[in-house]
Amino acid sequence: MIIPEDRQMAIKKLDEALEQGARLKPACDVLGISARTIQRWKRQSSGIDRRTQRRYSPTNKLSEQERQEILNVANEAEYSNLPPSQIVPRLADKGEYIASESSFYRVLNQAKQLHPRGLSKPRTPSSPPKGYCANAPCQVWSWDITYLRTQVAGQFFYLYLMLDIYSRKIVGWEVHNVERAEYAAELLKRTMLAEGMSDRAQAPVLHADNGSPMKGATMIATMQALGVMPSFSRPSVSNDNPFSESLFRTLKGCPQWPDRPFQSLDQARQWVYGFVQWYNYEHCHSGIGFVTPVQRHNGEDKQILTQRKAVYDEAKKRRPERWSGNTRNWSAPTDVWLNPPANIQ
Repeated sequence: MIIPEDRQMAIKKLDEALEQGARLKPACDVLGISARTIQRWKRQSSGIDRRTQRRYSPTNKLSEQERQEILNVANEAEYSNLPPSQIVPRLADKGEYIASESSFYRVLNQAKQLHPRGLSKPRTPSSPPKGYCANAPCQVWSWDITYLRTQVAGQFFYLYLMLDIYSRKIVGWEVHNVERAEYAAELLKRTMLAEGMSDRAQAPVLHADNGSPMKGATMIATMQALGVMPSFSRPSVSNDNPFSESLFRTLKGCPQWPDRPFQSLDQARQWVYGFVQWYNYEHCHSGIGFVTPVQRHNGEDKQILTQRKAVYDEAKKRRPERWSGNTRNWSAPTDVWLNPPANIQ
C-alpha cells in the first residue's frame, strides 16, 4: 500500500518527466507502476487509497472451542499414539464427527503436537562420528564392501577393500560370493601381517559403515584381539566413510571396468588383482599430490614432489612472463582427516 504523500511525489516527478519530453509508459516503468495506476491516482484528488482494507473471516473457520476439542480428543489415551488419518475413521465408526482429517492435521501442527504425540518420542539427532587424523601410513584405515555383478540377475560377488587414508593405498582386498564377518576378520589379520603390524601398539583405527559384516561378533572380537580401534559411520550416512566411497567410484568408473558381468569368482578376483596393481602402482592420485599410493605409502612422494617444484621453478626463471604469480603448488597434505571436526573443515 502506497501512502498519499508518496503518490503525490510520484505524480509530480512523472509530470516533470513528461514536460521534458518523456513518454508515459517508459516513465511509469522506471517508477515501477503502470500508466493506469497513475491515471487512477490523478482521478482521486484526495489521494486516499479507496481500496477496501477489510479482512474477511471464512464462515467455516474453527472456533477456539472446536480447536480445543480437537486437541483434547487427539490426546486421549485411545488416540494419543495415532495420526489424524487413523483418528478420524475411528470417530466416524462411533458416529462422531468433530472435524475433517486436514483440520486435525492443521490444528495439531499449529499446536506443535503433530510430531511427536503420546508415547512417541522425537527423533534423537545423531552426532557425527569421532574424527581421526593420519599423518603417516597405517594409522587410520577405511574399509567397505561393494557389489560386483554376475551373470545371474540378483546375485553378486562381494569385494572387500581396506584402504589406508593417508596414502590411499589399498592395503587389503578379497572377493567372496557372500558377506560374512568371518571373511572380514581374516582379511584384517592378513592385512596387518602384510603391513608388518604385529604389535598391538601399531594397530590402526579401522573405520567402516554399519553393515552386518562390519559389526559382526567375529569381526569385533578380532579387532579387540589385535588392538584395532573400531570406528563406525552414522546409520544411512555415506559421507561418514568418504574414502571408501571414493575408491569404489574410481573402481567402477575406470577404463578397465568390464562392460559385462563377471562369469565366475576367479574372473572377478583376477580383474580386481589387476585393478589393485594399477591403482597402487600407476594411478596418480589427486588427493596426495598426483603421486601413486605406493609412492606415498613408502615415503617416496617427498622427493618426487620436491623435484617437480624444482622443475617448475627453473621453468619460471627461463620464462617468467608465462607466470602471473606463483608456480603450481606441488605439496601434498601432511595431515589427512577422517570426519574432521568443524574447526578443521
